[in-house]
Amino acid sequence: MIGRLHHVILDTPEPAALAAFWSRLLGQPITYTSDDYVVVAASSAASGLAFQLAPGHQPPTWPDPAVPQQIHLDVMVEDVAAAGPRVLALGAVKLDGEDVYADPTGHPFCLIKRPGWAPPLPEG
Repeated sequence: MIGRLHHVILDTPEPAALAAFWSRLLGQPITYTSDDYVVVAASSAASGLAFQLAPGHQPPTWPDPAVPQQIHLDVMVEDVAAAGPRVLALGAVKLDGEDVYADPTGHPFCLIKRPGWAPPLPEG
């Protein structure tokens, strides 16, 4: 194991409004709020859904692929610098941006330092 899922991130022009929708739909609280990022999770010490400001966001045109789905994963790791080469060895590709990668089919994900509320990751 290199890391553990932190949050699933959805792009949106209105993070607070979309978080409120999902909070009500899932019956889970909003556990973090900033101007451009809001989290819905079972608790402030749990992974969940996050909503990230994307000013030019265009909604997906499912099932028409003209505008594909927009989502990325945050993967918590103990040491971001050490995890980078390990995910590259698995087949990830480094993308522009700090600690941003893509899986082998192009889905983006970010490596983040394990937050203090999360239990340590097993070595592996």
